Amino acid sequence: MTSAADRLADGSTTPAGAVPPAAPATRRLVGLDGIRGLAALFVVLHHCRLSAFPGFPRDTGPGWASWLLYGHFAVVVFIVLSGFSLAVAPARRDWELGGLGRFAHRRLWRILPPYWPALAMSLVIAWTLVPQPGAGPPTAASVVFYGLLIQDVFGSPSPNGAFWSIAIEAQLYLVFPLLLMMVRRAGVLVMLGAVGAVVTAIGLLAPAVPAVDLLMRFTPQFALLFAIGAVAAGVAGGRWLRVPWGWLSLVTVVPVLVLITLRGPEWTVANFYWVDLALGPAIGCLLACLAAGRPGWLTRLLDTRPLRALGSFSYSLYLTHAPLVTVLYALVIAPNFTPGVPAFLATLALCVPVTLLVARGFAAVFELPFQRHRTWPELRAAIRARLSGRRSSAGRPSR
Repeated sequence: MTSAADRLADGSTTPAGAVPPAAPATRRLVGLDGIRGLAALFVVLHHCRLSAFPGFPRDTGPGWASWLLYGHFAVVVFIVLSGFSLAVAPARRDWELGGLGRFAHRRLWRILPPYWPALAMSLVIAWTLVPQPGAGPPTAASVVFYGLLIQDVFGSPSPNGAFWSIAIEAQLYLVFPLLLMMVRRAGVLVMLGAVGAVVTAIGLLAPAVPAVDLLMRFTPQFALLFAIGAVAAGVAGGRWLRVPWGWLSLVTVVPVLVLITLRGPEWTVANFYWVDLALGPAIGCLLACLAAGRPGWLTRLLDTRPLRALGSFSYSLYLTHAPLVTVLYALVIAPNFTPGVPAFLATLALCVPVTLLVARGFAAVFELPFQRHRTWPELRAAIRARLSGRRSSAGRPSR
């Protein structure tokens, strides 16, 4: 859920807006920030939909808004994209991680500085204004579990309905070095097959074996989605670029979309495990397609300035939007608009711009500086330079 500029720069310093070099081994992969931004925006729309039409997973709203019930699939996109983005640099150097300590530092530095302030904001809103739907006010356990990113291990009232996936992604970071080791020793197909066998076994055994069912709280299907993204990153390293990845993505996604449409949201939610796995290859093929620079119209669209900008603070948008949507709906929309479509349209009109503006400001303080400056000394030096520049500017006599 972090920016492609950060994720792909594990050995590169190409800024997001720079013209990419010609060499495929070092060029910036266009379109990834656009995908990430659109996925984060879709989650915002999803929560607006749930606020105005309660009863999820039942479809209690108009048919034209039914597609907004499936915000979960944006997280599926995030997970595949996360595996892809993290693996691009290792794939370019024969699947070498580049140092376990360096990898751990970069992941912590990227995830935690925005996450902890967003957690504090969410706690304050839940304690003083409105808690998250279906949850009571957060407890001391909530502070500890969510602060340590173990909310999927120990249950407690949630301060933010979007935070469940952050813990999953952090745990996948722990698995990532093992995946690369398997690729180096046995190849990508063996790694993918091994992860797939474990995930499939869990899915099949969970309904009948209580001990295995306990693992479902970790959404183990995301491990295979993450691995699919990592395998797709091999294309970004210059391999298999001539394969028609775009057509493969279309061929694999259409049957899944047809099934979701025919069976409806209640069946889909009950079978997220298998539906997520079915969507994984389509998303992986799409990312491989973009890595190959095809189709040109799609890469250009996803790399437009507005979508790149949206992607640059998509992590902040994901982290901060849920409590804002909840409080705005409860305190502004619900008392003043007729339930149903009028309330839904008002929610969109108010919550979308507010969440975007708040996220952009939040990112300017808690996310973007940590992308630009990779260590505390670098960050402190940049802050001092900025403050010195402001003082110098303020001290100049006006003409």
